[in-house]
Amino acid sequence: MKPFEIIEPTAPRIPILISVPHCGTEFPDEIKSHYIPERINTLDDTDWFVDRIYKFASELGITIIKAKYHRWVIDLNRDPESKPLYNDGRIITALCPNSNFFGSPIYTDESKQPDQTEIERRLKNYYWPYYAEIQRILDELKFTTDSGEVLFYDAHSIRKKVSTIRKDPFPDLILGTNDEKSADSRFIKKALENLNKSGLEVTHNFPFKGGHLTRYFGKPDKNQHALQLERAKIHYMEDDEITFSEERTSVMQSYLRPMFEAFVQELKS
Repeated sequence: MKPFEIIEPTAPRIPILISVPHCGTEFPDEIKSHYIPERINTLDDTDWFVDRIYKFASELGITIIKAKYHRWVIDLNRDPESKPLYNDGRIITALCPNSNFFGSPIYTDESKQPDQTEIERRLKNYYWPYYAEIQRILDELKFTTDSGEVLFYDAHSIRKKVSTIRKDPFPDLILGTNDEKSADSRFIKKALENLNKSGLEVTHNFPFKGGHLTRYFGKPDKNQHALQLERAKIHYMEDDEITFSEERTSVMQSYLRPMFEAFVQELKS
């Protein structure tokens, strides 16, 4: 089984690909029993329902790729060699984590934790196929405009406060561009202009500046641009940060959709 799902657009394709790497909730049969049942029945470290926020994307001609497997199997937004994404001393979960965000173990015992051989197997079967599919789609999309430009957009969410990662609550919306190296300033400007219309607290490259996916696929010198958007869960979920909210999602879509429409115009110009 492929470790991802592709949602094809219902309108003519445009050169934008939305990635949702942390919405997966499945576990491969061969390792599911290695995890503590109570942990995998709650899956708190999940970007719940993020793919549903972008249901308007298909109408615009945008392709979506989303992960099937949970990030505890392998985190698609981490460096494949587990190199740290930040050097400021913050706690960050590993490529194949042994605990959740709050430090609680997720495996039944230490013998079930993945060794290097198992990590390599997961890279081969779950991680690199996701990356290969992204690049395949981006390469196809480059032929849909005369400019050959394409935009990769990585969608995430996080609890408003995770004390093990950051003492203070997170900003509402965090645009990550790897210190403005992953995308041309035109796309960054369009993103910030539209996000700031939300009336929410918007930050740029702080406290997140884009994970491995954004840094890996952001190659503006090759007409391949990448943005990451992290959002606080309370702006599309209920206050419990577990239950999906149609009302709050609708509000979020009211400024996300115009942002993508602006991207489309920029790609056409």
